[in-house]
Amino acid sequence: MVRKMIIKALVENTSDYEAFGCEHGLSLYIETSKHQLLFDSGASALFAENATKMQVDLSAVDLAVISHGHYDHGGGLKTFLAVNNHAKAYLQQKAFGKYYSRKPNGEKKYIGLDQALVANERLVFTEHQHIIDSELELFSGVKANRFVPTGNQDLLVKVNDTLKQDDFAHEQNLIIKEDGKTILIAGCAHNGIVNILEHFYTERGSMPDFVIGGFHLYNRSADRSENPKTVKQIGEYFLTTKAKFYTCHCTGLKSYRFLKGIMNEKIDYLSTGNEIKI
Repeated sequence: MVRKMIIKALVENTSDYEAFGCEHGLSLYIETSKHQLLFDSGASALFAENATKMQVDLSAVDLAVISHGHYDHGGGLKTFLAVNNHAKAYLQQKAFGKYYSRKPNGEKKYIGLDQALVANERLVFTEHQHIIDSELELFSGVKANRFVPTGNQDLLVKVNDTLKQDDFAHEQNLIIKEDGKTILIAGCAHNGIVNILEHFYTERGSMPDFVIGGFHLYNRSADRSENPKTVKQIGEYFLTTKAKFYTCHCTGLKSYRFLKGIMNEKIDYLSTGNEIKI
């Protein structure tokens, strides 16, 4: 009997269950045949509180991946390193840049990771491609060619004391290969989920069987969803891949419902407390 991969949403913007808290952030627990891994750690220690309620033992996790250098994906990293004394945490080498969000009133708010963690000896910094083992691989370096999230215009990086448009070079994606299936997991898809998929196809000559993560079709700072015309085009593109999609977090519920209307059973929402088996 083939053992199914298990994916649990430890934290996400929404929750279907009163027992689990939710926040603007993302954290997934994933069990494969070889690993118990954490993909992102949410904005706070909430992911760990929910993990206990979901009977997930974070001390048994053997590795963690932080998708990019924003607090809503790596804000719980300090907590993870405290409750787990051995797992390595993989981050893109630019993840500890100084990242900011521009609010509608013009305020610039720091949204990066805790700089005090950068010297932790358990952190592993990756480049464009990083093969962990025969099952897991990370990649970055995606070119933002089309369908780039409009919310990116309010996201900045400080370079030499000057705030500039973030190019999201610090964003990485996870590939899991198991039992003949390939799963692509993205944190926020700031470089555009279509571009991430096309980068995947260019490198591999095929599309993944499953795609999981946030697709950044909602601008939280401006409280604005992506243009429905753009969402329609993205949904139609998704259908050409033949993959099954699970989305969450920064996709936004309005854009998700629009995608659901286009894709039907080919897309579902992954909320805090939900579990899927692949």
